[in-house]
Amino acid sequence: MTTGTNHGDGTPLDPYALRTAVLRPAGGWTALDVVASTGSTNADLLAEAGRGAPDRSVLIAEDQQRGRGRLDRTWISRPGAALTMSVLWRPEGVPADRLGWLPMLAGVALADAITELAPDVPVALKWPNDLLVGPARGKAAGILAEMTAVSGGGPGIVLGIGLNISTPATDLPWGATSLAAHGFTATRAETATVLLGHLYRREAQWRDAHGDADACGLRRDYRSACASLGSRVRVERPAGDHLVGTAEDVDPQGRLLVHPDDGARVAVAAGDIVHLRAADQS
Repeated sequence: MTTGTNHGDGTPLDPYALRTAVLRPAGGWTALDVVASTGSTNADLLAEAGRGAPDRSVLIAEDQQRGRGRLDRTWISRPGAALTMSVLWRPEGVPADRLGWLPMLAGVALADAITELAPDVPVALKWPNDLLVGPARGKAAGILAEMTAVSGGGPGIVLGIGLNISTPATDLPWGATSLAAHGFTATRAETATVLLGHLYRREAQWRDAHGDADACGLRRDYRSACASLGSRVRVERPAGDHLVGTAEDVDPQGRLLVHPDDGARVAVAAGDIVHLRAADQS
């Protein structure tokens, strides 16, 4: 997520209560830790994965100072205002070319969780996985997935989520928002519990389908939640160029299909997109 500084007075998370709610057999997760402060939950869990941390491990930080977002952006959280966590998945039996669905899966799980906790709060996704909240569709969360080698071979994915819950508007970058600004009243503990439940179920269904996003319904649900589809967008690609057109669909590999103004439809695998207004079409 883009750079921001969070302040808040939320109640510290109780790791024992969270473990009771989300670890096996009740919730399916294998291990969960809550730390008072860290640089990056993703970096810490990547290191733990290399030391043999089990599949479906969770790490939550009350205070994160050097979190990483997409395209080398930073995510800083202060105690009490945000939910910052990472999860480790070792999806054996899933082909490597389907792992790109995991960040998008996490976006759908986030939308599911917020809708369960606050049905009146409008939520949507911006491709690939930003959570948009409220009538103006401000960014309330960012997601970053990183691959790591794991003990015994095979891929491991550490996926980090930074979710603004009660972050004051004065501490947010342009275009960002918090859930509380839109009437969200659930605690961070409630939010973490419900979110981890949706993450577990979504990933388990996807894994059981060997990563086939159509077979498990993930692609269908993602398309329903994605505000990018049907929108005029500018795609800023990693090479530094960009294209402008209409985002038409998401293909079975999770790529955004964009029909540019001056050519054939393009499958975009990576990049940042901007939803264009009528006054900003280039």
